[in-house]
Amino acid sequence: MAVWDDLVGQARVEEQLAAAARDADALVTAQAGGGPAPEASKMTHAWLFTGPPGAGRVDAARAFAAALQCVSPDRALGGAPGCGFCTGCHTALVGTHADVTTIAAVGTQILADDMRETVRKSFTSPANGRWQVILVADAERLNEKSANAVLKAVEEPAPRTVWLLCAPSVEDVLPTIRSRCRHLNLRTPPVEAVADLLIRRDGIDPETAHAAARATQGHVDRARRLATDERARARRAVVLKLPVRVADIGGCFKAAQELVDAAAEDAKQVAEEVDAKETEELKAALGAVQGGRMPRGTAGMMKELEEKQKRRGRRTQLDSLDLALTDLTGFYRDVLTLQLGARTPLANEDVRDTVERIARGTTPERTLRRVEAVLACRRALDRNVAPLLAVEAMTMALRD
Repeated sequence: MAVWDDLVGQARVEEQLAAAARDADALVTAQAGGGPAPEASKMTHAWLFTGPPGAGRVDAARAFAAALQCVSPDRALGGAPGCGFCTGCHTALVGTHADVTTIAAVGTQILADDMRETVRKSFTSPANGRWQVILVADAERLNEKSANAVLKAVEEPAPRTVWLLCAPSVEDVLPTIRSRCRHLNLRTPPVEAVADLLIRRDGIDPETAHAAARATQGHVDRARRLATDERARARRAVVLKLPVRVADIGGCFKAAQELVDAAAEDAKQVAEEVDAKETEELKAALGAVQGGRMPRGTAGMMKELEEKQKRRGRRTQLDSLDLALTDLTGFYRDVLTLQLGARTPLANEDVRDTVERIARGTTPERTLRRVEAVLACRRALDRNVAPLLAVEAMTMALRD
């Protein structure tokens, strides 16, 4: 299985990355043998991956990182880098390769402190791989200081360092950074292609796979989670009942509270899975004695970890709320589809009765206002408005 197999519906991007990986392999091979570097190369030191949510920006970047680290012997026989089986490919894909560093936002921003060690590492030679790869999964969340640190590293990179930045659009990245990157734009994968991936790779039955792909409108990660996670299906069911529960003020406030509570519970479950492991690993690394007592001088490091976990917990809650609002937007899109008599398939076919009831009881103009209310709630959350206040304002607007 080649590293590109997870790039759903991205044939053009795959072709460009594969060509760059071949040129990168030829460059490293020539340097190792003392020969001249290729005169023309599709490889460059910085890449910017953009595209809508679910398009697979990070998956594409990680696949490219794996291809750059490929050590398959088939390359010497004319095989393309990115076999998917060798040690270089496997460790890069699962996130354990020593020369592939992934940075993602812990809270709402990537702070300069989070980037400092990574930027320093970017100026070093690969430890045992072919390239030093820095993958920034949330480049749109770089704040001013961390973005400036990245800019300096991208301006004067080490000879064998590659920066892979992922963001929703080019406008989300500083002009001075994006001007130094080769830009690749990914598209939303077709629903059929996502369903085929779930069936082929995850072993999901065809009916469930098609329903999940349709409900998430081509978002690969969300489709997989919806098809495999009972909690995700239960949370979606709660969200899709919300439009019929906002008929009165009491219903609006109750629905808002339940939505926020569900997001908080989701964040808590994620935290329980990750935080305890992180804490134990840090205690072991710091030499905690039996009984849990910590050595002197380590309290600051434990406090720093706790702060990081709190920021990540808030981010997880906001991400969970954002998924719920995306589902709600999709519901009203279906309502509008029926009201306008469009032939577009419904994303929420499993709740067609509810969609039809709402469509009959309102007008397209009111539906558009409700969509705007959901989008306004998302903007408010981005501006750090308290989640409950933002969601309550939305549910009251949905009542109009």
